[in-house]
Amino acid sequence: MEKAIAYPLSVLYYLCFGLLLVFFHPIQWVCFNFLGYNAHRKSVVALNWGILRCTNILGTRYTFDNPHTISNHQPIIIVANHQSMYDIPPIIYYMRRFHPKFISKIELGKDVLCVSCYLPHGGSVLIDRKNSEQALTAIKEFAERIEKNNHAAVIFPEGTRSKTGAPKKFQVNGLKLLIDNIPSASVIPVTINNSWQLVEHGDFPMGIGTHIKFTVHPPLKVSEYNKEELIRKVESTIVAHVVND
Repeated sequence: MEKAIAYPLSVLYYLCFGLLLVFFHPIQWVCFNFLGYNAHRKSVVALNWGILRCTNILGTRYTFDNPHTISNHQPIIIVANHQSMYDIPPIIYYMRRFHPKFISKIELGKDVLCVSCYLPHGGSVLIDRKNSEQALTAIKEFAERIEKNNHAAVIFPEGTRSKTGAPKKFQVNGLKLLIDNIPSASVIPVTINNSWQLVEHGDFPMGIGTHIKFTVHPPLKVSEYNKEELIRKVESTIVAHVVND
């Protein structure tokens, strides 16, 4: 019965989602080319608020638990587990005051409505997973921009999305580069639960009635930890709070 209801709701969701992208793509282009960074950033935040509202059609709810005082006068590194593409809009919206920027695969920089405008022009970095030299150089330059501008770098160290919610082993090279090149940063571990349920049947039909939960853990100053110790602590903190509701 639930899956039968999911089909018409998914059609409605994709219709609204598609219209949202068509509406915001030219807005982002105009903002970036003529109005500057702040206007472009606000358009991205508004787009991602709209994506959250579109998923409400599917009965999706969000809990973003962030009880910690985190200064936005310093760079931060947001480290999270990765369960679906629906991990990203809540981070952009709920952590908007930190100006989150992402490490993304290079394919997303081409011919994807809104995404191809946001990623290359919004301060994120596109890496070629088949070219390690390009990837390492790009991440290093990205980290230096984060350090200079007191923005937030977002990284999903698992590398790929978990289709069942079960955490995967961290691939730590990218995270090490961020830590090395953003020495004044605080690392913010974030545990994401249940977003995989939105796509448990694939892209169609969508999952319905999903409660996606984000738990923001206490910030950890890079300067106060040995790098290996810091990475172990971040990974163990995130993994310990992954549950399947």
